[in-house]
Amino acid sequence: MDDVEDGNRGAPVGRRVVLGILGLGAAGVLAGPRLQRAQEAVVSRDPSGLTAVLPGSGGFRYYSVTSSVPEQGPDTYSLSVDGLVERPARYRLAELRAMPQRRIVRDVQCVTGWRVPHTPFEGVPLAHLLEAAGVRPEARAVRFRCFDGVYTESLTLEQARRDDVLIALRLRDEPISHAHGGPARLYVAPMYFYKSAKWLAGITVTDAVRPGYWEELGYDTDAWVGSSNGRDDDATV
Repeated sequence: MDDVEDGNRGAPVGRRVVLGILGLGAAGVLAGPRLQRAQEAVVSRDPSGLTAVLPGSGGFRYYSVTSSVPEQGPDTYSLSVDGLVERPARYRLAELRAMPQRRIVRDVQCVTGWRVPHTPFEGVPLAHLLEAAGVRPEARAVRFRCFDGVYTESLTLEQARRDDVLIALRLRDEPISHAHGGPARLYVAPMYFYKSAKWLAGITVTDAVRPGYWEELGYDTDAWVGSSNGRDDDATV
């Protein structure tokens, strides 16, 4: 488990706000980019900061399911790898930066319809960390925990071992900022962006996929771009 104390965790956003944003997401599957202006109007009335347009972000939106998220830096951040592995480990940020890195340039696609084209992410292939940990034969999935204390995600083991799934440390050739989920986040290039969990704190290898935060509220567990909403043409499966 991560080392975030309960007192540092942001309070979960109220049910009404979450359901409102979830409704926008579901509608976005049908209407796509036309809903952006409506979504932004709701954001302006949303005191939680659940979703907002990031200044100077080139199209990225800010999403959080808590009212606040504690910041982590090089002196405080660590990432644990545990569960069904032979060699559990905990890595500091400097150790992650010293590992082999991969750079991926893809469109970032949100299930609500907005897209940020040709976006470079760079980081450690998740497969590298899993190999170093020694995944046990009974393992079937990987679960991700975040230091906001609330958000979770999961992938099958096969998905997690893809070469386009990273523990991302850099975005647009700069260290990932706190607002973008830094200092380290999951990046699942071929899936909708809610699978790319921000503020990553822990990786646990498990015997089955466990639905993440948004999947518990109705989103697809397998979120391949183009397959989940039938609208996008650049699905990579």
